[in-house]
This record gives sequence, C-alpha cells and structure tokens, in this order.
Amino acid sequence: MTYCVGILVREGLVMIADTRTNAGVDNIAIFRKLHIFEVPGERVITLSTAGNLSISQSVLSVLSEGIEDPQTQEIETLLTVPTMVRAARLVGRAIRQVYGTDGADMELRHMSFDVTILLGGQIAEGEMRLFQIYSAGNAIEATEDTPFLQIGEPKYGKPILDRAISHDTALVEALKLGLISMDSTLKSNLGVGLPIDIVVAKRDTLRADIRYRIEEDEPYFRDLRDRWSSALRAAHQAIPRPPYAAEGF
Repeated sequence: MTYCVGILVREGLVMIADTRTNAGVDNIAIFRKLHIFEVPGERVITLSTAGNLSISQSVLSVLSEGIEDPQTQEIETLLTVPTMVRAARLVGRAIRQVYGTDGADMELRHMSFDVTILLGGQIAEGEMRLFQIYSAGNAIEATEDTPFLQIGEPKYGKPILDRAISHDTALVEALKLGLISMDSTLKSNLGVGLPIDIVVAKRDTLRADIRYRIEEDEPYFRDLRDRWSSALRAAHQAIPRPPYAAEGF
C-alpha cells in the first residue's frame, strides 16, 4: 500500500510520499516513490507513484531513457519537454508503452496492471501544475477548487485536507497539513510507513526549495503527531454535549 499527496496552492507545490511496499505481512521493504527531475532555474518536475512496484519502476526507466516523438522522431524526456501538459502526456505514453510490453502477460497470470502517478512542477515561464495520471495513461488536473490530489490509500488523510486546504493556503501551512494528512494515514493503515519523502517548490523559483526525508526518529514529525493527537482530544472535549443526551447519560 502507498500514500502520496500533492498540494498545489498559490505560493507553490508540496509533494509528500511514504516509502513502504509490501507483498504480505512478512515481505515489507522500503522503496523511494517520490522522484525529482530538475534543472535549477529552468524546470522542476516531481513524480510520485502508487500501485505495482515493477510497473512503477518500468515506467520510470522508460521516462529516464526517453520516448521518441512520433512527429519529430526526437527522444523526449521530462528534462526536454517544453510544458507540463507535454510532461503529463509523456508519462501517459510511458505507461501505455509498459502496458504494451507487459500488460497482456500480466493479465494472463491474473495480475492487475495497476499504476497511478502524481506529476507536479513548473517549466520555464509556464504555469505550475499538478496532474494525476491513471493506468490507462489518461490524466486529471488539480484546480483552484480542488487544489490537492492523492494516490494510494487516500481515505484516512483526505478529511483534514478537505476541511483545511484552499488555493490561498500558505505554502508552509500546506506542508504542515500534508504531514498531518500523512500522519492520519500512518495511524490507520499499517501498509503505509516511514520514511517519508518531501519536495516543496515555490512558484517561479524553478527549483526544489525543500528536499527532505523524515526518518523514524525525526523530532519535528514526532512532535507534530503528538500535538495533533492532543489537539483532537481537546477539540472534541470542548464541544458541548448533545442536547438530547441527558445529564448522567
């Protein structure tokens, strides 16, 4: 299982991903799911993956090697595409290329071709954008009305984002809320686990302003978890008792 979240606000982009993979309770490993393609001052592109690990790694390999543009016959990579829309299309083509190689054999073995990717970033003078790309290679895009996207196990971390994130949320607050969202998922799903990778990019800086890994003993994240648990307990205790619950009930 996996949890990855991308948050696109007015000030910039936050991408957070866990690193746990498992094929059963006794086969757990750590693999990086958040990747960055960067030319500082020219582009910053982040990509996080969920689903079948072998498919994700194959897609990343195709993207690193590049795909031939059918019109120009030139090899395109995430470091050469001119826009974020073209980057999303390139990722979709990579997924379809891997499906063309492995999909039929996987289906014969009753294996699901399962991969979902978050792609966010900015290229040159273009807009900063965030996409969610599905196993068919099609995509949706984050908007001002829906400024975050999730892949993997979304349900535990979604309520805090639904209540607190807007397009005008400050970037540092978006980072905190993303970490709280991750903590809620860690608390409720053992298939999601530390370490956690973070990339934060301010709009128009065209670089990764924060690139960080939270390990098991990271003091700030431990403190955040404790403070959030305490705040939740204090909040529900401060709410008046229901008027239909009599004293002594």
